[in-house]
Amino acid sequence: MSPQGVEGAWRPLALFPLGTVLFPDGLLPLRVFEARYTDLVSNCLREGSAFGVVTLNQGGELRQSQAGAHFEVTGCLAQIVDCDSERPGILQVQCRGTGRFLWRDARQREDGLWLADALELPADQELTPPREQIGCVKALERAIAALAQRDQHPFALPHRLDQAGWVANRWCELLPLPLATRHKLMALPDPRVRLALVDGFLRRHRIVTE
Repeated sequence: MSPQGVEGAWRPLALFPLGTVLFPDGLLPLRVFEARYTDLVSNCLREGSAFGVVTLNQGGELRQSQAGAHFEVTGCLAQIVDCDSERPGILQVQCRGTGRFLWRDARQREDGLWLADALELPADQELTPPREQIGCVKALERAIAALAQRDQHPFALPHRLDQAGWVANRWCELLPLPLATRHKLMALPDPRVRLALVDGFLRRHRIVTE
């Protein structure tokens, strides 16, 4: 499936289908060993370009032929921030999500790499969390501090706790949400709506009570 009637500056983009959801400003570690993806990483490093992470809703991640694969129409651009080789032919790659995009006209090259035309979507508006959701912000701040005490740092700096979209995205990464729910939240264009839905989940599960 691809979007219909969407206008804008479409450009070619390599896709990396995964059984996960990448959020803007989120971190994504990848262990890359297939030739189509090691070549993609090499090209991105050489050109300073990004690739698109799209969430699989049918099919497997690592098949040479993914003719039966279907992925969500909204994805997230991934910029490589670190790359190391543990042994020849295997790359340990750390990526950071930048912006969301829509894709259309996906096609698969002979080597199995997916290409599509992509349209970048506007970034979240820089909106502060509403007063009634400050408890959600404080709970995330406490969670970050608790993880740091265990030497776990899942979020890239800077921590933008004053931004509704950033807070919502980080909670989406932490919470045990179904994949489809996590993707729908990522695709929502209004960061305050996204935060309100996350806040409701946290309150229903008594993670936030204030």
